[in-house]
Amino acid sequence: MFNFKVHPVLQVAFSLVACMPVAANAQKMLASTWMPQTHEISRTMMDWAKEVERATDGRVTFQLLPKPASTPQGSFDAVRNGVADLSFTVHGYTPGRFVLTQVAELPLLGDSAEAVSVAYQKIYDKHFAQLGEHQGVKVLAVFTHGPGIVHNSKRAVNSIEDLQGLKFRVGGGMVNEIAKTVGMNVTLKPAPDTFELLSTGVMDGSLLPAESIDAYRLDKLIKYSTTFPGGLYNTSFVMMMNSKQFAALSEKDQKAIEKLSGVELARKLGRAWDRADRKGMAYMQAGGVSVVKASPQFVNQIQSKVASLETRWVDASKAKGVKNPAAVLKEFRQLASSQ
Repeated sequence: MFNFKVHPVLQVAFSLVACMPVAANAQKMLASTWMPQTHEISRTMMDWAKEVERATDGRVTFQLLPKPASTPQGSFDAVRNGVADLSFTVHGYTPGRFVLTQVAELPLLGDSAEAVSVAYQKIYDKHFAQLGEHQGVKVLAVFTHGPGIVHNSKRAVNSIEDLQGLKFRVGGGMVNEIAKTVGMNVTLKPAPDTFELLSTGVMDGSLLPAESIDAYRLDKLIKYSTTFPGGLYNTSFVMMMNSKQFAALSEKDQKAIEKLSGVELARKLGRAWDRADRKGMAYMQAGGVSVVKASPQFVNQIQSKVASLETRWVDASKAKGVKNPAAVLKEFRQLASSQ
């Protein structure tokens, strides 16, 4: 047998660790992000996790995985199946799976992700939550990114005609329908694939918020960007937990999590996206990207083309159980403009 002597300083340290209180029935959860861990949304998710740890006196803790638990498209199922316990996803990354959430992706909803996200969460709580589109996960918040912009490497886009002949990456969901309706040639791919698609010439451009030019280092690939008042589109996200893990928590800890979720969390996530968009726009300007605002004539062109998408959403949502989708959409627009 070896007889090791422990330094007195280490003896004190070991004693302190042994005496530290450990939360009874502590539950460690695995968090995953497919965005850069330095991204505002990844940081906001983990800041929220720290708030939960404090609110539960350490009974619920979170560990951020060093790598994503899945592809962006697989994030919902990764959380549902327990591969990760906390993450977020884009609803449009799994086409055909979510219908109600597309209301937050319609054109020209608002220039602030915070305002649109808060309105979206209120509409979700009031009209959609009970209809079961997110079975298998605990919805913590729904939110959107900032106004969607048309970016490309070939030419300025000042009309629908200028879009013709260009190949664009889109994320799926309503943005795909908007793009097809105005005659764009689009391919569905997650945002992290954009750099490779543009750098190899597979795509000429992408529909993204300003944030993405910074997040995915696209300033040397994008030459022209066209903005729209209220955004050409928004993208709907959900931040979620594994429902079994949530159900296994005490009622006290569940209430603590719910208190930190919903509108409060949607506001934080939207605000984080607005910060990221401001950084992205500054990055575009520093990189020499030519940014133009869509003219009223161009906006009118878009509106006339996409008007039918609202009708299609109303019909599809009615089939899903929404009692008066047209009134819900009107309520959403009013809320988004008043936040």
